[in-house]
Amino acid sequence: MWYTPIFQRFRQQLQPRRRLAIFEACLIGLVSALAAVLLKSAVGLLGAWRVQTSLLLPAWFVLPGIGLAFGFLAGWLVERVAPETSGSGIPQVKAVLARIPIALDLRVALVKLIGGILALGSGLALGREGPTVQVSAALAAQLSRWFPTSPDHRRQLIAAGAGAGLAAAFNAPIAGVLFVVEELLQDFSEFTLGTAILASFIGAVVSRLLGGRSLDLNLALTASKTEFLVQDIPFYLVLGILAGLMGALFNRGIIASLTFYRRSLRFGLPARVALAGLVSGLIVALLPLAFRDNTGLREILITGEASWSIAAIAFISQFILTLVAYGSGVPGGLFAPALTLGAALGYLVGMGEHSVLLPFGIASGLPITYALAGMGAFFTAVARVPMTGIVIVFEMTTDFNLVLPLMIGSVTSYLVAEKLAPGSLYDKLLEFSGITIEKAPPAGGIITNFTAKDVMQQQVETLDTEMPLDEVIQAFARSHHRGFPVVENSKLVGIVTQSDLFNIRDRNLPNDTPLREIMTAAPISVTPIHNLGNVLYLLDRYQISRLPVVDGRKLIGIITRGDIIRAEADHLNGENATPRLRPEPSYVVYQTRSPSTGRGRLLVPVANPETAGILLQMAAAIARDRHYEIDCVQVMLIPRHSSPSETQVRTAKSRRLLRQAEVLAKKWQIPLHTQIRVTHDVAQSILETINEEHIDLILMGWKGGTSTPGRIFGNVVDTIIRQATCEVVLVKLGTTQQSPLPTPYSPLPTPYSFNRWLVPMAGGPNSRLAIKLLPALLTLGNYPQIRLTQVFKPSELKPDMTISEQAIRHLMRRRKLSSTVVALPVQANSVAEGVINLVKTEGYDVVVLGASREGLLQQAIQGNIPEAIASGVESTVILVRGAINK
Repeated sequence: MWYTPIFQRFRQQLQPRRRLAIFEACLIGLVSALAAVLLKSAVGLLGAWRVQTSLLLPAWFVLPGIGLAFGFLAGWLVERVAPETSGSGIPQVKAVLARIPIALDLRVALVKLIGGILALGSGLALGREGPTVQVSAALAAQLSRWFPTSPDHRRQLIAAGAGAGLAAAFNAPIAGVLFVVEELLQDFSEFTLGTAILASFIGAVVSRLLGGRSLDLNLALTASKTEFLVQDIPFYLVLGILAGLMGALFNRGIIASLTFYRRSLRFGLPARVALAGLVSGLIVALLPLAFRDNTGLREILITGEASWSIAAIAFISQFILTLVAYGSGVPGGLFAPALTLGAALGYLVGMGEHSVLLPFGIASGLPITYALAGMGAFFTAVARVPMTGIVIVFEMTTDFNLVLPLMIGSVTSYLVAEKLAPGSLYDKLLEFSGITIEKAPPAGGIITNFTAKDVMQQQVETLDTEMPLDEVIQAFARSHHRGFPVVENSKLVGIVTQSDLFNIRDRNLPNDTPLREIMTAAPISVTPIHNLGNVLYLLDRYQISRLPVVDGRKLIGIITRGDIIRAEADHLNGENATPRLRPEPSYVVYQTRSPSTGRGRLLVPVANPETAGILLQMAAAIARDRHYEIDCVQVMLIPRHSSPSETQVRTAKSRRLLRQAEVLAKKWQIPLHTQIRVTHDVAQSILETINEEHIDLILMGWKGGTSTPGRIFGNVVDTIIRQATCEVVLVKLGTTQQSPLPTPYSPLPTPYSFNRWLVPMAGGPNSRLAIKLLPALLTLGNYPQIRLTQVFKPSELKPDMTISEQAIRHLMRRRKLSSTVVALPVQANSVAEGVINLVKTEGYDVVVLGASREGLLQQAIQGNIPEAIASGVESTVILVRGAINK
């Protein structure tokens, strides 16, 4: 075509984003106004003809007949050409803005326009505001195709079109903008506000000019005087409560009506809309003449010309008629019915106040003021957009006397309605259609969105106020903690740190001095609902490393900088994006039981058939030494969208592995119980097993490292170390292989060597536990040799070997060993470096490590010793962590 190059050059000149956005916003406002005026004029003409005809012919025949015929035409058009235009239209626009694939184009705009004219002109008790919004948004979407742009820019243009449609329908530009940012996009960015403001302003101005009204906002409709008195406040609160109650009921009724039509009336949309038109016509024919014009009825209520009986009938009839019409799927909105219902309810409350105060000679507000305030209150209760509800009525009246009544009524109704039926009606309408809009996470990351309760450590090592000073010093010596909360009857009363001990070194206090005399009383603490931003502020403000978490005065947890760093790492890695998201409990699909004859329970999770045998052999050695029973669990992971209790799984391979374990246990004459669990989360399933089976010790394999940011041993193992209350033994099997001779304590041959053992000693409680566990593990080797070692830096004096010597005496008392145990120190810059060098130079087969629970995880910031050793050697590494007091 001859004009194609001209059009292309014109479009190229408009490519800069700001100029193009301004042009598109102006164009959207203009076409939205034209569509709104066309819809309003056509509905008005068709409605006037319907009312006039009902005066000339029997109303009982004309009104149902017109409703039946025009309703059928509207339903047929929607069903055959554009099913997306059924209903209000606002839920569909909201879904498109949430990137749900629903059609929104010129076809939708034309069908919604024509269908809305037919349906609303036939007398169905719905409004034109919802259709206007969808028509305008569809036209904006079509324009965005003619002027191609980015997806985000297209969303903002569609939202601007929706706002312009609302502004044009109500002649309320500010309300149009607020509706965009409050309900549709929930976006306050400069570009969104700019396009919405410009489109809404032009839409409202053009609509007002073409609609036959000047730019003078003092409408004749509200020329009557309104007033607000102090004694009216309780009655506006009553109005808000009633509006909230009835609004919540109205929303439930809408869903119930849709459900009834869909389940009970199983015929096509044309027939449903025709039936709704027929029933509505019959009801209206029985009502007074004023009820044949919905707009005129609302005007009667807000101008004070109605009696209390007319207002009551108006509320009841409009409530019923709206449910009848909307459930059928007719293309019509809910804004106008909500305003009419609010006006009727407010008018009744205003007349009620007059009746109550008149006998006492107290002045009361005018029912007109209550009717207008009721419009905003009921609109808010239905749409859940309080700011839009307040502004829309104010812009329609420009009466400052209404501001306080609107605010009181709207805010109260919002709170009541949200309490009774939470959530937006439009979201519920989409959910009814099978569409769920995922809520975007609030901006700000975990620092503002997570609370102390989300990341705190629930298991806390504490000291008692009566503990003597010498025991406090021993507690610090055995632990990597730099501070302990001090409790009395589970209530936090103080905190003691290494600094406190350092400050009292010159006071020469006796060893039996109670802790209460040296602790820091009334320590800084946080509550479970403090967000992590507040926690970080307090940590930095007071230059401390940890904060107790208290509920009232009861200590329920502790939070450190390391906890916050790990949570941030999880968040960046895409894990636990939603705070406190709990998977469904695991489900047991297979289980065997043996006689319970042991003194305790040892749990072995098995997954890899290649390593399951040696892990079970280690478990058997420990179980035989301690007279424990063995629980063997196989965990099957399923997707989050499936329910563990309902998902079918194949357990053949898992049962074969568990049967092998049963054969081994029978040879060793150890009671063994097995189970298979289906779960969303492996760690959670293991923790559930520990709690349900009262496990005393868990022995599990570990690959020796992790690539997950913020994790030390991996997702599962880190969780077990932090949360399991029983003893934990982690095993990273080495790569060195041999063919050992069978021994009396090792009934099955194994490809791993367990002859040369290295045990670093640090003096902590878990080092002692490793020594206690060692005699049982030594049965895996042939004539084992053990070296106990302590690492000291070159700048330090040779360490005191008392701890190692005590360990040697314990081993000799516990079991007669066939080879000697030696205790030799080693000099190195760090523990990890010293141990790794020893293993590589002297060829140790097994390294047994003991470390405190906090030490394992907190050192993720500066490097973790067990992880560094396990990653740096090819030998087997056994890591031991003691039980946590429940």
